Amino acid sequence: MNRSHLIRIPLLALLGVAAVPTIAQTPPPAIAPTLPAPTVQPIPAPPPPVPIPALSPAQEAWANDWLKNGAAQGLMARQKASGSLRGEALVSALLDRAKALSTGRVDTADFLEVWALRPAAFDPRPGLAKAVSENRLAQWSAGLTPPWSGYDTLRKGLARYEAIRDKGGWPTLTASSAPDVVRARIALEDPSVTQNEKLVDVIQRAQRRYGLEPTGTLGVRTLEALNVGVDDRIAAIMANMERWRWMPRSLPVDRVQVNIAAAVLTVFEGDQPVTSMRAVTGSPTNQTPMLTSSIHSIVVNPPWNVPMSIAKRELFPKGRAALARQGYKIVKTPEGGERIVQPAGPNSALGRLKFDFNNPFAVYLHDTPSRGKFSSYDRLASHGCIRLEKPVALAERMVAADPNLNGHIQTLIDEGKTQRVSLPSQVAVYLLYWTAFAGNNGTVSFRADPYGWDKLLAQKIEASSRRLDPTAAPSPAIASKD
Repeated sequence: MNRSHLIRIPLLALLGVAAVPTIAQTPPPAIAPTLPAPTVQPIPAPPPPVPIPALSPAQEAWANDWLKNGAAQGLMARQKASGSLRGEALVSALLDRAKALSTGRVDTADFLEVWALRPAAFDPRPGLAKAVSENRLAQWSAGLTPPWSGYDTLRKGLARYEAIRDKGGWPTLTASSAPDVVRARIALEDPSVTQNEKLVDVIQRAQRRYGLEPTGTLGVRTLEALNVGVDDRIAAIMANMERWRWMPRSLPVDRVQVNIAAAVLTVFEGDQPVTSMRAVTGSPTNQTPMLTSSIHSIVVNPPWNVPMSIAKRELFPKGRAALARQGYKIVKTPEGGERIVQPAGPNSALGRLKFDFNNPFAVYLHDTPSRGKFSSYDRLASHGCIRLEKPVALAERMVAADPNLNGHIQTLIDEGKTQRVSLPSQVAVYLLYWTAFAGNNGTVSFRADPYGWDKLLAQKIEASSRRLDPTAAPSPAIASKD
């Protein structure tokens, strides 16, 4: 095999030990050369905002009616009855709604740091001006929402859950609830339930929708999922619709997506899902961030440079002797301190492969020697990185276009050397947090909200709508009952 595509990495380099320069530098001149005075370039004034033509009476009527659909788009839990807007107030409301639908209701300044997925900048004025002048407001509005089916199916699901809420919600179940009560409760969310269907099948289908083990019995976790209030389900749908609004309008056709909440990795080729695998994502106290980047290389047989936060909290308290027995090494840092390194090998926490992509959180995809968690339905247990069930298969897909690497990942692993493999082409990676997703019929599947991001984001959506949207309901509660 031609190894010209591989970079052998000296162990010291991977351990982060700085090299000492050996070539003396030419001393600076005694007198600094005279530099010409810098030319100050004036900062051009920003262009004036695009003027919006005056709306006709018919356009004003249409616009006021359109503004009443904010709740249907997940921008507020309830819509308040408001008087008609006119003139500048109406134009301002249209611009605000257009921006909210296109790139999100919540301003990025109000994001958590770990919500590193940022929507693109969007100025709605040119599009609105053109739509008014051409009398095409309906067509303009139709192009504002995300083009993804994931958004549209959630919008349909939201309508279903709002209807359930408006009829009083659902009853609380217990382990002794009558079969007919259980069947009727599940049927509120799952229209495919029939009266003659076996109850065990009905429960199993509900368990799969919640990401639970399909035992067919009303265990503790199943009852907890069934007894989540409809208001909280609406908040989850609102939060996930908002995250869709943060997504770009086009995605690379070849990409890797990780659903953090479900702990699942999916590979897309030609814009179609071709394979998926279980993953282990960050625990609630070590949250995996939402972000997008590109995988540029794979480290074979990687050592683990233990982050200082983990070293201080979990490893240094064990004592140096215990760490040495477990195979860890304590190395000096250039600043005179110490840190911990776990050398490459079968027991390394990173396993045999690490997939590198640039990000400010120092997270990555990697193998693991601890395989037991992949058989669990509760797989949020890492320090923030993503452990993979089938890392070799993923690596083989990524290098398949290079004849010198195709089919040779396991061979490189077996050599035992630490080396970096540059990919034939970088692979886009998206770390996303989907806790609600729907089928074409509006039936919504939910996952637990392990980080508490759904309720927080729904509250931020509601607060922003009350502050900016004249049609928003004044109540601070999410999906509050009348």
